[in-house]
Amino acid sequence: MRKTTSIGAAAAILLGVVAVASVSGERGGAYRESRDHPAFLYTNGAVDNAVEDLNRRLEEGSAALAFEGRSGYLRSLLDALDMPVESQVLVFSPTSFQEDWIDFDNPRAVFFRDDVALGWVRGADVIEISAQDRRQGTIFYSLEQTPSAAPRFRRRETCLACHLSWDTLGVPGPQVLSMFPMPDDPNAYASGHPTDHRSRLEDRWGGWYVTGSHGGVAHMGNVEVEAVEDPHATFGVVPPVIDSLDGRFDLEGFPTPYSDIVALMVLEHQAHLTNLITRIGWEARRVEHRAEMVAPADRGRSTDDGRFLEIVDEAAVELVDYLLFVDEAPLPPGVAGGSGFSELFSARGPRDGRGRSLREISLDGRLFRYPCSYMIYTEAFDALPETALDAVYQRMWAVLSGEVTESPYDRLALADRQAIVEILRDTKPGLPDYFGTVTR
Repeated sequence: MRKTTSIGAAAAILLGVVAVASVSGERGGAYRESRDHPAFLYTNGAVDNAVEDLNRRLEEGSAALAFEGRSGYLRSLLDALDMPVESQVLVFSPTSFQEDWIDFDNPRAVFFRDDVALGWVRGADVIEISAQDRRQGTIFYSLEQTPSAAPRFRRRETCLACHLSWDTLGVPGPQVLSMFPMPDDPNAYASGHPTDHRSRLEDRWGGWYVTGSHGGVAHMGNVEVEAVEDPHATFGVVPPVIDSLDGRFDLEGFPTPYSDIVALMVLEHQAHLTNLITRIGWEARRVEHRAEMVAPADRGRSTDDGRFLEIVDEAAVELVDYLLFVDEAPLPPGVAGGSGFSELFSARGPRDGRGRSLREISLDGRLFRYPCSYMIYTEAFDALPETALDAVYQRMWAVLSGEVTESPYDRLALADRQAIVEILRDTKPGLPDYFGTVTR
């Protein structure tokens, strides 16, 4: 495998690297204290997530991983983590510490479920994994790609060189990077930007393969990111539709020949919301820890107490705005996947008494039929401190009830807000009783 051009000393381990400001809009707030604040002790505190669960099952003998040919532990690991192969998306930019193995003909495959993402590079030394911890935020792991009688996941703190930054809101977390093509110049520096559902399609997927229909709109995918004679010539050009990657490179070891456009959009949405959940959780735990350390007679006397609660409230506004897609970039007509991801994802539920689900893919001008994220069902969301959950639910109700009406909240139609509340009342344990009938 040829060595690819490095894009910088600190490369992201799983989903992307930090480069320049996001095109998706202004940055919001970020956590500004130590990741080892005594409220949660990220580095050495107790961890509780799906990868740790699987490690325990491997140690107990109730689970096993099989090593198979060029894919190694990949297929067995996908099964063990209940991670669908249809979620596969492929990135060929050298944005990984395993960059020596990655290029246009040997892309890195990323698979995901709601709380876990996995990166596999054919021929590389390890499988890269990130898991959303039920308390700590995103934890990074690797699994050696060598046959072993006792395969185990090991935590990798080195990932934080790129996965803890302003663009991840000051907390450890994932992001999806769109990378600009590089000129054929050994002194050139590649750059890019994180993307999510607020980003225009025209600015997405640089360095990624994209299969499925893009609705006749230009995007940055399917173009080699290095040794391009004129990078600017690739901007604004509507690429041909690629239904499958069969015949474009050797697919041995890859579970599917797709890098589904809808899976990419869901992954982008999910990555940033993961960080918003972690951020408000850390802020709220810091507030609660401070309260525990202050004598009861002195609580509430410091002006700092009110400011810390304001930070939680501000984080709640940012999270709810994103959760409810109030600034989602509109999708053009004709966007469609082809790997089966949309159908599989939509079918997973949960559903209300009328058969409706927050996981229903729409693609009719927006990603989801009902503009409220399925990530509200994650264990990390449920494990948020009471201070954070109260702030989030109160803000959600203010928006969904119609109390908040200014732009951009006026984008949420009455019928959508009614449907969201009705679905949540049927499917979301712990939803406050004040989520009632929406009439305005």
